[in-house]
Formats: sequence, structure tokens, C-alpha cells
Amino acid sequence: MRAFEDLVAEATAADVSGWGFGWLAGRATEERPAWGYARLLAEHLARVPSALDVDTSGGEVVGEAPVLPPRMVVTESWAPNVERARARLEPRGVHVVETVAGEPFPLPDNAFDLVTSRHPVRPDWTQIHRVLVPGGRYVAQHVGPESARELSEAFLGPLPDGDGRDPEREVAAAQDAGLSVEDVRTARCRMELHDIGAIVWILRKCVWWVPDFTVERYRDVLLDLDAGLRAGRPFVAHSTRHLITATKPARPS
Repeated sequence: MRAFEDLVAEATAADVSGWGFGWLAGRATEERPAWGYARLLAEHLARVPSALDVDTSGGEVVGEAPVLPPRMVVTESWAPNVERARARLEPRGVHVVETVAGEPFPLPDNAFDLVTSRHPVRPDWTQIHRVLVPGGRYVAQHVGPESARELSEAFLGPLPDGDGRDPEREVAAAQDAGLSVEDVRTARCRMELHDIGAIVWILRKCVWWVPDFTVERYRDVLLDLDAGLRAGRPFVAHSTRHLITATKPARPS
């Protein structure tokens, strides 16, 4: 293993934009939920005339789908990711809409047969209901409660239970907005981080795990973790995910 300073410097300089995790290849592993969201998304997109992907990041997951609907729209609120999504998806005829977090989608009512999202920042159930056609479907993979809690606590100490991303609460919120929830599946997936560069990089990318993270502020913690990694003990944490399928009821006949 290379020197601590080299690994940290490399991770600090590395690009963390978009929602790809290829930089961690050979340095970290994470189990995936059994349902295979990218495959499910591709299957759904191939069967509908119109779809909206919310919080698309750089368009990475939509871009994997071999067939897109005739009318495909994605939204993203972070400007660097908007440009990445446009470069990736506009050549395939996708309309990329820049949004403002917390504001209504700048899209018409009853416009999409399918709304999707992988890891939405904060699902806006009222807006999802509004833009779906009657009988339209929402299919999304959400981040679950206390994801990567072990990593957060290594830096922040013990955290209170519950972080507001509980699937039962999201189901209730979806139903309150008028959606009918058909199915919810949950998964807890093992993560292993094998060098200190992987830890620095992931904390720079997933900034909500340790909101005040800097190498300088947490240097002593990083050095302690580095010692364990060099002794052959990967840092183990767990991600949580849930898959939600919901429909907007059809208009009465």
C-alpha cells in the first residue's frame, strides 16, 4: 500500500462530480440489491411512450438503457451534473431540464407515463403525482435509513436513531399525495473500503455522511483508520436501499 499522504493527496485531487463510482474500482466493493435497478429501469423505459427521470445526476443510469421512450425528459438541479447529463443524453434525443431544489418541476400536468429516479435527493410526491398521467407509474430506488452509518460514526461519534429516510414514512407520504403504492422492497448491502484514499474520496462525494469533512479536520481519525487498513482490516459499512413502485389512479370512467 502506498504512503498515507500519497493516497490522501490522490483522493483529494480526484474528480467527484456526477454519480459514477468507477474511481473506487479495486479500492472498495459494495453489494447491490437483488432487484438490479439499472436492468429494471431499462425494461420499463423500453415499454412506455414517455418518461421522466428525476434527479438524474449526470444521466449515468438512464444512459445505460439501450432503448429510450420517444419522449424522454430528465431533471437535475446541480449545474455541473446538468452539463454532464446534456453531453451524455442529448445526442440520444433526451431533453435535460435544469431545476431548482425544492421548487415545482417546470413541466406540465399529466405529462408522463413513467417517472423514475435512482437515489432522489428528496422525493416530491406531490410533483410526481402531478406530472404522471392517470394510470402512470413511479418506479425508483431510494437510499434507505442510516445508510453508511458506520462510516459516519467513525468520524462523528454515535448518531441518534433515524434519519428521515424510512420507507414506511415515504410510503405514507406517497399515499398522502394521492399515489397508490404497489410494492416496496428493501435491501441492506455490505460495503468494504480497502484504503484511506477510498474513504477520503467517498466522503468528498457523499458529503451528507460527514457534512463538515476535510482531511485537515479529521486527520487523526484518518490516520487511525489507515493503520487498520494497513493491517488488512477493510472498513466495513452497510448501505440501505428500497425499491418503490407506485401508480397514479386512473380517472373514473
